[in-house]
Amino acid sequence: MTDPDAVLDRGGLDALVRVLKRRGRTVIGPTLRDRAIVLAELDSADELPYGWGVEAEAGRYRIRRRQDEAAFAHSAGPQSWKSFLHPRRVRQWTADRDADGGMTVREEEPAGVSYAFLGVRPCDLRAVRILDRVTTGGRYRDPAYGARRSGAFLIAAECTEPGATCFCVSMGSGPAVDAGYDLALTEVVDRDGHRFLCRSGSEEGTAVLAELPRRGADDATRTAAAGAVSRAAERMGRSMPPVDLRALMRDTLEADRWDDVTSRCLSCGNCTMVCPTCFCTTTEDITDLTGDHAERWRRWDSCYDLDFTLLHGGPVRATPRSRYRQWLTHKIGTWHDQFGSSGCVGCGRCIVWCPTGIDLTEEAHALHREATEKAQRDAGERGTAR
Repeated sequence: MTDPDAVLDRGGLDALVRVLKRRGRTVIGPTLRDRAIVLAELDSADELPYGWGVEAEAGRYRIRRRQDEAAFAHSAGPQSWKSFLHPRRVRQWTADRDADGGMTVREEEPAGVSYAFLGVRPCDLRAVRILDRVTTGGRYRDPAYGARRSGAFLIAAECTEPGATCFCVSMGSGPAVDAGYDLALTEVVDRDGHRFLCRSGSEEGTAVLAELPRRGADDATRTAAAGAVSRAAERMGRSMPPVDLRALMRDTLEADRWDDVTSRCLSCGNCTMVCPTCFCTTTEDITDLTGDHAERWRRWDSCYDLDFTLLHGGPVRATPRSRYRQWLTHKIGTWHDQFGSSGCVGCGRCIVWCPTGIDLTEEAHALHREATEKAQRDAGERGTAR
């Protein structure tokens, strides 16, 4: 019988990767590459970014050396797990014309990969659940996403050191994990050593944990882990205004602030590309030079693209103002109407990777201030009229 929670050392983390690979999993996790902490296939736990952290601000991202050897003490990088579950580009079918003029169309089979995601942040764990709802939870299902997701083994890493652009507490998505994982790790580095409190969240998680070198969880490690997560919640770099964001977006559609923010927006779509929940796609058809072979590909698209809403009379959203407003009001407002939750998980990627440093939390606060000031003016005018 496996303990409900256990403690792993760095050797246990090495064993975890080996066990997952032995079970046929492709292990994906954070690693240091090209001066960033990126998600890539791991051959061993030695490739984790031990001793590396991140300095992130609006429009800025830098790695930095830490004073300890923590593996997961860094905020979100330029990728999310969406890159693997909902890839940038997927072929949907091919068509070939034979010598007699006949046509054979072959539908692309979903990839047969079995992933294990190591080091999934609580905000990203929530993002995966949101994508599950979007792509497989309704009438229109994405079989390619479903095939990748159904076999994925998720190893969460609770957040103990948030970045300057993190605001998961405001969105209710961290820094602790509550559900949706197979294993959850909480990293502890203190005078008693470097270790990981590990607990299982599924039958397969329990089976994997049983194969690892481990020891029973002690009270000191449990206390240290809980304290680290609790302190992280108190050190969020950003926050949303403590109001109903859905109502705020609905009631400020004509606010002057939209002109201010879109004077800085380049309509580049970076925020949608790095967002872990943005899911929009388009299709493109290609042929070879003979015209005898054709393919249809699905690729990521962005609501910032002028052609995204192109109809026979032109684009529906022809201005940067309308496109930015659409993105933000959908992400934290009307997403509730479509999918029953917010589309934002508070990871802060859109802030970091915006080339002009636009900060959606700053914009939400500004919209709230403008709405509050307008309500006060209207109340004063009504009082004067009496």
